Amino acid sequence: MFTFPVAATTARAAYVAGTFDTKGRELTYVKQCLERRGLRVVTVDLSTSGKPSSASVHPREVARHHPHGESAVFSKDRGCAVSAMAQAFERFVLTRRDLGGLIGAGGSGGTSLATQGMRALPVGLPKVMVSTMASGDTRGYVGPSDICMMYSITDVSGINRISERVLANAAHALAGMMAHAASLPSATTKPALGLTMFGVTTPCVQAVTRMLADEYDCLVFHATGVGGQSMEKLADSGLLQGAIDVSTTEVADEIVGGVLSAGPQRLDVFARHALPYVGSCGALDMVNFGAWDTVPERFKSRRLYRHNASVTLMRTTAEECRAIGEFIARKLNAMQGPVRFLIPEGGVSQIDKPGQPFHDPEADRALFAAIEANFRGGPERQLRRLPLHINDEAFAQALVAAWREVATPRERSRSAFA
Repeated sequence: MFTFPVAATTARAAYVAGTFDTKGRELTYVKQCLERRGLRVVTVDLSTSGKPSSASVHPREVARHHPHGESAVFSKDRGCAVSAMAQAFERFVLTRRDLGGLIGAGGSGGTSLATQGMRALPVGLPKVMVSTMASGDTRGYVGPSDICMMYSITDVSGINRISERVLANAAHALAGMMAHAASLPSATTKPALGLTMFGVTTPCVQAVTRMLADEYDCLVFHATGVGGQSMEKLADSGLLQGAIDVSTTEVADEIVGGVLSAGPQRLDVFARHALPYVGSCGALDMVNFGAWDTVPERFKSRRLYRHNASVTLMRTTAEECRAIGEFIARKLNAMQGPVRFLIPEGGVSQIDKPGQPFHDPEADRALFAAIEANFRGGPERQLRRLPLHINDEAFAQALVAAWREVATPRERSRSAFA
């Protein structure tokens, strides 16, 4: 026996979610493990079969949260039903005020169902997924969230000497996260600031971070698709004071078809939350692919550059840059908070300047002109063109000055984790 601090968790419940029609025994075992640790447990059935349910929350109750009601979930097509239930569960979890942690267990279908709800929850809220899919590419399940994926070893099918141990470990992990959530306060009380960096914009971001480190907890995200998503997930979770989005390169991959897109929703968080935003055109001269032989056939004749053995870069054309600029301008126009967007006329990456392989003034001019032509300015929304390269020290200084303009004294003094 050991002392387990449950006092902090009495107002919050551990939620156990999954398809109880096929995984009821396993999910009930997880529930029992959590209850033995002194936690209140709510079970949520995500089944789409229409069978009777033993869970605290019936699948029809979850299904009613779908935008088109439960009839959209209980259809004859299994694939459509699972997708609709996942969408309903995503909306369902956001209505639960007592949700202190969420755990699921299942195969590919159950993992897809449960993790869609998990990804909707704030960063920091405990999330554990026991899955047959956890020993592989989990990006589609985890995305930009802090989901703890645990490989089930055996299939999630019955309680045996292996599954018993794995499921118990997962339950105890969630219990520990919930019990100790507030026991280790952040080592810093400085407000958190999000920054995006790519290898070819590193000098700029490092200079900005150096200038602001005494005042801000500078969180730098690698703009590899999930990096931009992670920064915006923190913003959605109320954990950032704002962003200096130097490297918007993920937009180029979204528009052209590279492998590091952050999706069409990139920048939308700033339309949902009135956070201060300072942005730039970092690495919009390139689209990313894997190793040289993975470049799609239609791009083989383009201007390509071996960044390393695993990464091949492709120079964006003037036409592509116009589309990228229009995309960015639309996103900037939708932002609710103060905006400063700085254009480095001398080049947007380390390899976009005279003598470097991606130097293309015509393409850059097309990008800058498209942003300027479509941007709607105002006192709190400004676009600035500077005769500097993005990695010039003076450009970093301009970004910092722009940030100080949009970050009010109240915002600078408030902790991002308050």
